[in-house]
Amino acid sequence: MSDGGNVAEALRAATQALASSSDTPRLDAEWLMAAALATTRSDLLLNHMRASPPPGFAAMLERRLAHEPVAYILGEQVFFGLTLRVTTDVLIPRGDSEVLVAKALAAKRDARTVLDCGTGSGALLLAVLSHLPLARGVGIDRSLAALAIAADNAARLGLTGRARMVSADWRQPEWPSDLGGPFDLILANPPYVEDDALLDPDVRDHEPAAALFAGPEGLDDYRLLIPQLPSLLAAGGVALVEIGHTQADAVSAIAEAAGLSHRLHRDLAGRARALELCRISI
Repeated sequence: MSDGGNVAEALRAATQALASSSDTPRLDAEWLMAAALATTRSDLLLNHMRASPPPGFAAMLERRLAHEPVAYILGEQVFFGLTLRVTTDVLIPRGDSEVLVAKALAAKRDARTVLDCGTGSGALLLAVLSHLPLARGVGIDRSLAALAIAADNAARLGLTGRARMVSADWRQPEWPSDLGGPFDLILANPPYVEDDALLDPDVRDHEPAAALFAGPEGLDDYRLLIPQLPSLLAAGGVALVEIGHTQADAVSAIAEAAGLSHRLHRDLAGRARALELCRISI
């Protein structure tokens, strides 16, 4: 499939091969080809279409044909303008989650302390800190492998001095004791997929299950984490929590029971994406 006479022919063949397993077959092929050539996608399209296909492209294509996500093959993903290292130890940061970052920055531009619950690659925390130069943050995760990726991303972005990665699990008692709160801004993208949900093989077979699944309704982690947010929020603090597109009512009810007001934010496709939570004043 990738043994065409030149790059243009190899891309056409790869696009055809990927058509049944990818929603973006041409784009996937171009990203993989650019990586194999150690160049950018724009440079590939402008300057390399008549070149011979590089030997590494065939192996990359086979991985994608087996439903491995492009981000894992390349080892990186762009999120909110930041290039982040990713491995199968962390979820791939998605464009839909950029809504949470944008709303967090709009809601609490004066934040000086930030907590990211379930930091994974560090995407949410590092994106927010990159736009709040006076803020410091803590990213927590129960996965040590994920924390290593997050710490590496902080170093790559020059944010090590302002981003601390800590092993912590909101499912365990005493988990917030050494985080240094309270916090002006809390970010959270907890697991929220139903245990029996039908997922694309790209996700089901490659992304970490512990960061995806949260019980039969996908609500187990919200029930544990959200009631703990009021004690973690500073006066006037705000929490932004990502949700599944059918979960707005259920998670809002959990927030109300915990003494939190809620405001729904939708993504660019109009789907429920995040809840903005604040302590209810009495």
